[in-house]
Amino acid sequence: MSDIIQLLPDHVANQIAAGEVVQRPASIVKELLENAIDAEASKIELIVRDAGKNLIQVVDDGKGMSETDARMAFERHATSKIRGTEDIFRIATKGFRGEALASIAAVSQVELRTKQKDAKIGTNIYIEGGVFQFQDPVQTSEGSNFLVKNLFFNVPARRKFLKNNNIEFRHVIDEFQRVALAHENLEFSLFHDDEPVFRLRKGSQMQRIVDIFGRKLQPQLIPIKEDIIWCKLHGFVAKPEGAKKTRGEQFIFVNGRFFKSPYFNKAVQEAFEGLLLPGYIPTFFLFLELDPEKIDVNIHPQKTEVKFEDEHLIFALIRSTIKRSLGIYNVAPSLDFEKDPQLDELMQKTFPGKTNSGGVIKMPEIVVDKDYNPFLEERGVRQAEIQNLAEMYHQNISAEPSKINLFEDEDFDEDLMRLPNGYWLFNKGDRTLMLDLGRMHRLFVSENNKPTKKGTINSHALLFSLEYHMNEIEKTKYKSIKKYLPELGFDMKVAHESVLRIDAVPEGLKETQVMKFLEDLFEILDYKTDEEFNQYYQNQWTKMQSKSRFDFIYKKDAEQLIKDFTALGFPEFLPNGKRCFYEIPFNDFKNKF
Repeated sequence: MSDIIQLLPDHVANQIAAGEVVQRPASIVKELLENAIDAEASKIELIVRDAGKNLIQVVDDGKGMSETDARMAFERHATSKIRGTEDIFRIATKGFRGEALASIAAVSQVELRTKQKDAKIGTNIYIEGGVFQFQDPVQTSEGSNFLVKNLFFNVPARRKFLKNNNIEFRHVIDEFQRVALAHENLEFSLFHDDEPVFRLRKGSQMQRIVDIFGRKLQPQLIPIKEDIIWCKLHGFVAKPEGAKKTRGEQFIFVNGRFFKSPYFNKAVQEAFEGLLLPGYIPTFFLFLELDPEKIDVNIHPQKTEVKFEDEHLIFALIRSTIKRSLGIYNVAPSLDFEKDPQLDELMQKTFPGKTNSGGVIKMPEIVVDKDYNPFLEERGVRQAEIQNLAEMYHQNISAEPSKINLFEDEDFDEDLMRLPNGYWLFNKGDRTLMLDLGRMHRLFVSENNKPTKKGTINSHALLFSLEYHMNEIEKTKYKSIKKYLPELGFDMKVAHESVLRIDAVPEGLKETQVMKFLEDLFEILDYKTDEEFNQYYQNQWTKMQSKSRFDFIYKKDAEQLIKDFTALGFPEFLPNGKRCFYEIPFNDFKNKF
């Protein structure tokens, strides 16, 4: 029998290995940004087109590479970061495996222009699908300029599994934010389809957070800091009102490296225990600094998993530090269980003779004069005045009691009855239905607020204009949707810099709902068509107008809602397939008796 095991060609092996390192455009963004940081760059520029599917370009002013290093950088397991196994356990750089560039080049067309500081001329390299094409001298600026084009052009099966541009660019934004947050001493820029998205200056951690997420987050941030012998913890947590139902603004770093840890996230959640409503997640930006030998980042090719030598101690450190900061800033009570040894002596000096033999402070006694009467004057009783007051009192209480019934006996109506769990029973002909009034109301609002012709939506002017502080992403988003806003009933304009002034809103939108509505509207980064925007706008409008819970609603309101719902034909399902009501099989219950 002939031999069947063969050695794979290098380009095939690289394509297979790329599946671990390069999962989507955001994976390339992460690797190239981290390489620029390792090259000691002070200014980094990221340019993407079509959410990175057609172009990802990273330009830095780092130390650059020589002609030989530029060629070797694309070989597998070629790295300048480590020399032996022992170096893996004291890594101070972002990358170290030497796999990223080889994997990226295997599934794309890569061009590199690089030049060292003292070199007279630079190097230009072009690799396509993992196959080296050419290397020429070129005149270029100091640093490196990576261009990754046509991702997965040679692996169509991988390319078709990429999501739409909205989702892929969201992942690119996430990776950019993670790197930028950890290096506030560097300048970062991001351009998408030739439009600027971020221009981040050098500054403090607070400035970097505000530049990325907007000024409206700044008043909510509470600084935290703890410095012990083996670990340093610093950063910011947002007050409870900054919590959200969706994850997104939760960041934790170790030695400048972002990582994911549900265990440490739980420590933050426990620190906010009793301060957040169920389902809400606090916003936090935490930075840990430890000895590299006490952590292991060589867990996964994405390097987002880190193992700690003393993770239980770090868990306790995070929880206690955040709790203390919340107490200091009067968000939550700060309890100190350490007893001052001089407390008893101090209390004895302050309150002499007020402690018993056990050192327990006695509460001061209050002496009450039981014979005191406010109607006594100089020991003489004014009986006439007292008698008059008593007569006035009896005259007032002689009237018949009010017959107003504050509690309706509505739960025992033969056609409509409230259940303890918030649902309602309703007899419709010979059928008994269990109703979800919240879903019924949502469908009713949706049907009555469908997009109409341009100019038909009324608006009402605000007595006082509102100001919405936009971050860089929201500024870009506003430019793409502002053409729709006037016909939807909004009157808003950019007042100065990042401030959006709102003068009028659609009828039915409460003033207290405007800010939340705009935040939700800015959540999606891009709409390709008018239909996509109208659909998302309608969904957000329906959610805002619809009551989320109907645990308590007056019977007359429930009856009116049922009438309105009947006018729609009493549909059983929402557009998303969820039921508005369910028929109770009472005949089956009869058999139980």
